[in-house]
Amino acid sequence: MTTTAKKTTKGHGFKTGEAVVYPTHGVGRIKSIEVQEVAGFKLELFVIFFEKDKMTLRVPVSKAPSVGMRKLSETAIITKALETVTGRARIKRTMWSRRAQEYETKINSGDLIQIAEVVRDLYRSEAQPEQSYSERQLYEAALDRLVREVAAVNASTENEALKLIEQQLAKSPKRSKAAEAEVEAEAEADGDLDQEEAA
Repeated sequence: MTTTAKKTTKGHGFKTGEAVVYPTHGVGRIKSIEVQEVAGFKLELFVIFFEKDKMTLRVPVSKAPSVGMRKLSETAIITKALETVTGRARIKRTMWSRRAQEYETKINSGDLIQIAEVVRDLYRSEAQPEQSYSERQLYEAALDRLVREVAAVNASTENEALKLIEQQLAKSPKRSKAAEAEVEAEAEADGDLDQEEAA
C-alpha cells in the first residue's frame, strides 16, 4: 500500500473514463485516479486530461467538490442553456471593464446557464457592428465552453454542437439599431475611460 501511484477506478462519485467539467478549464476526461504519497501522507488524485488544450490536471479527490468539479449537465440543463442563448441580450449599463469582469466570472463559474448568458449577451449577427477585441475573446471563450459540453452530453462532434448553438442564436431577437448604437457609444466611452485610468 506504499506505492506512489496506486490506481483506483472510483472516487467521490466520479470514475475513470468519465467526462467531467472543471470550472476554469471546461470539459475534460478522468484518465485515472492515483494514490500518491506526499510527505508520508496518502493523497488521492483525479488525473484529468483536457483534449483540446492538450493539458493534464491533477486534482485532489477531497478538493473536487470545493473547486466546483462536476459531472456533465443533464439533458434538461442543455435544453435550458440552448433556450437561454435565444433570449434577448441583457446588457448592463456599466463600464465595459466591470462588465468584462462579470462575464469572465460567469465563464469560469462552470455553470452552463451563466456561460450561455455570456454567449447570448455578446453574440453579434453579421448585420451588427464588429465586436471589440476583448468582447470577441470573451464571446469565443464562453462559446467554446458551451460547445464542448453540448457535444459531450449529446455525444456529437464539436462542429455539430456549434451548428446547433448557432441555429439557436439565429433565432434570438435582433437588437434594434438604436440599442446597438447605444452599446457601441458606451463601449467607446468605456475605452476612453479605461485609457484615462491606465494613464
